[in-house]
Amino acid sequence: MKYLAGRLGALLAVVAVIGLLPRLTRTDPALTVLHARYADRPPTPAVLDAIRAETGLDGGPLHVLGRWASGLPHGDLGESWVSGQPVGPDVTSALGTSLTLMGASLAVAVLLALALVAGTLRRGARRRLVTTRAGVGAAVLAALPEFLLAAVLATVLSVQLGWFPALGWGDAGQAVLPALAMGLPAGALLGRLLDDALPAAFAEPWARASTAHGMPARRIAAHALRRTAPALLPQLGLVVVGLTGGAVAVETLYAVPGLGGTALAAALAQDLPVLQACVLLLLLLGVAAGLAARTASRVLLGPARTDGALPPLVAPSLPTRRAVAVAAVVLAALLLAVTVAGLLRDPLHADAAVRLAPPSAAHPLGTDSLGRDVLARLGHGAATTVITAVAVGAVTLLLGLLAGAARAGALTETANALPAVLAGLVVAGVVGPGPWGAAAAVAVVAWAPLAAHTSALYSQERAAPHVAVARALGAGPWHRLRRHVLPGVVPPVVRHAVLRVPAIALALASLGFLGLGTPAPEPEWGRMLSENMPYAERAPWAVLAPAAALAALGALAVLTSAAVRGRGRGVRTTDALPRGRGRG
Repeated sequence: MKYLAGRLGALLAVVAVIGLLPRLTRTDPALTVLHARYADRPPTPAVLDAIRAETGLDGGPLHVLGRWASGLPHGDLGESWVSGQPVGPDVTSALGTSLTLMGASLAVAVLLALALVAGTLRRGARRRLVTTRAGVGAAVLAALPEFLLAAVLATVLSVQLGWFPALGWGDAGQAVLPALAMGLPAGALLGRLLDDALPAAFAEPWARASTAHGMPARRIAAHALRRTAPALLPQLGLVVVGLTGGAVAVETLYAVPGLGGTALAAALAQDLPVLQACVLLLLLLGVAAGLAARTASRVLLGPARTDGALPPLVAPSLPTRRAVAVAAVVLAALLLAVTVAGLLRDPLHADAAVRLAPPSAAHPLGTDSLGRDVLARLGHGAATTVITAVAVGAVTLLLGLLAGAARAGALTETANALPAVLAGLVVAGVVGPGPWGAAAAVAVVAWAPLAAHTSALYSQERAAPHVAVARALGAGPWHRLRRHVLPGVVPPVVRHAVLRVPAIALALASLGFLGLGTPAPEPEWGRMLSENMPYAERAPWAVLAPAAALAALGALAVLTSAAVRGRGRGVRTTDALPRGRGRG
């Protein structure tokens, strides 16, 4: 009951903020209704007063919010300010579409995650994990923008090969391409997190004993998956919500009438009843997904969660292949060289005579649709995109650790249910568009997955026997937290945060493209992608350059993490007891 009360309280608070959006953004809702319904009528005071009386806006925002909330128990979601029609049928239809697409995307994500960790499961079950895996392929796939994958899949599998329809919604074939575009990055992220946790499970005494007693490798792998699942189930719940409401770009590209696109269109049109209904459904879905993940995690942990009998997962000290460190250095040097070369050029100079020119000596990476040098815009965009993304990533890491340790589950699930674009619209409406507003908007929601990961690991670490021993020996809360709990929580969450830096960079750039971040024509990698997507077939270099930069950023983050992890402390796979952790 306490769990549901906290989440419903957070839900009502967010819906109330959405209801007060006109006052926060200092806009007149009557003007929105006038422009939508009566575009030819002048906005005279008498006309606006008549609209306010007709729609109930004359009572103020609190009256409008209360009137909307009073209809919820009866299933009445209000009437659209734009169309004048009931909101319920359109929004519930969009929810059904999004849930169907989410189910297909989730199936793709789970299958890909299992495929990515198949090698680790096979080697770990046979006691053959001898080096740290970098997981570069998964990182690159997770760093690719969904709308870029969607465009590539549509071009190759639909236009060129004719295997699947490119647009529309209604039959199973039309769900394949959007499900792949959304499921591949999500599956890559889940697979990378699972691959990061599995070596610690295989290093535990039960795994060694099972191998010594001749247990089949398949059963050992299944037990390892179950051992690591409780810490990752909250991430799966967050992915479910993200695939439902955060698929705005994919829904738009494939003309899918889903909930994310409906919410964005309503926010842009200031159609508050529709926007409130969409946010309400997304938050309710977040509560349901969080409750399901919480219940499944408790079932998997069993009595060990409260009995102090759950050993901590400690990553083994596996050496890193020398090639990983070399690849990280080479990739970092390449990115730095491209950035420096771009900084020496003018990113704003446009020459119509060389529009969409291919790579040449004068323009090593070609030109874009306005005749601007792609190398110059890539280099100047690195300073804006990467530095801001790293700064926001550090902030979200700190917020995630604090919120996860504080067990702020209600706030975490609520923040995750809000698409970053929608949060950007709200923040930009309050503080105005600009780079700081975009950074704040992304930070408002990007900490949620890290908090969920922290909370799950925190629960497992607190259930470890050595923490119970430390408590019995008189160790205070701060000592137990610093010496016994945080060493098992912080490293995996930091690696998780590193994986999300490219996604943060893309979210920042996407908000800039919508006019909510750094204003045009300043270069940003996401804006470069969006501006040149219509010319992808004629000038693929204009799209491939920023896409490759984002993929390289993701690969560099993972390579660096793997190299550092290989030098870190942990346990050897042949040891019987974990090291590098206090025991009271």
